[in-house]
Amino acid sequence: IANFPTLRCLEQIRNDVCYHKANVKIVAVGGGFVYGPLGMSHHATEDIAILRSLPAMTVIAPGDPAEAAAATNAIVEWPGPCYLRLGRAGEPVVHKTDIDFQIGKAIRVCEGSDLTLISTGGMLASGVEVARSLQQQGVSVRVLSMHTVKPIDTEAILAATEETKAIATLEEHSVLGGLGGAVAEVLAESDGPRVPFVRLGVESAFAAKAGGQDYLRRVFGLSNDAIANSLVKLLDRARSRSI
Repeated sequence: IANFPTLRCLEQIRNDVCYHKANVKIVAVGGGFVYGPLGMSHHATEDIAILRSLPAMTVIAPGDPAEAAAATNAIVEWPGPCYLRLGRAGEPVVHKTDIDFQIGKAIRVCEGSDLTLISTGGMLASGVEVARSLQQQGVSVRVLSMHTVKPIDTEAILAATEETKAIATLEEHSVLGGLGGAVAEVLAESDGPRVPFVRLGVESAFAAKAGGQDYLRRVFGLSNDAIANSLVKLLDRARSRSI
């Protein structure tokens, strides 16, 4: 379960794996709130941020079973340390056709011109569902599966600033240091257009209650309805800037 091969083994990963650029692959299940009923000791909501900070480490969080299978094959050929963060089992398949999976390259799942939703890990299905529901309301949402958080696809992020009015990140992980932090770093250091930006994820707090994954997502504002409301507010911000 994700906390145990990462946080419990952090010194060994840092000193014995990353320092030597050893060809070691760390595979974990239970990213986010998958093991929600077992309490905060089993909630993996800081692992991406911590592993991403280690030199030489590659961090991958597939969005669905198709990406998980492709990522497994890809990391075998990828040199050096790598962290593969998985869900559990039974997650919905988002990609109905073959995908071009490349480490460090986002997959464009939905086309859109109003705003870009960048997702990593198990939130991809929710992101696509929200995008399709907003499409019925006349809101065009581009959805990117950012399965590789490090090295991140800078080109896809900067294209979103040029081609859409706002950007949101979506992750079942702390908003500090994970996908949201990585995208914010790219945006802050870019000379391109400045667009409204929001990080949708877990606030910097431990869950005070135990419960199933869906329940904890609702607690932290990651239900489909909450995501949709956040995106509508973000787009309103973007539109008000253009008036």
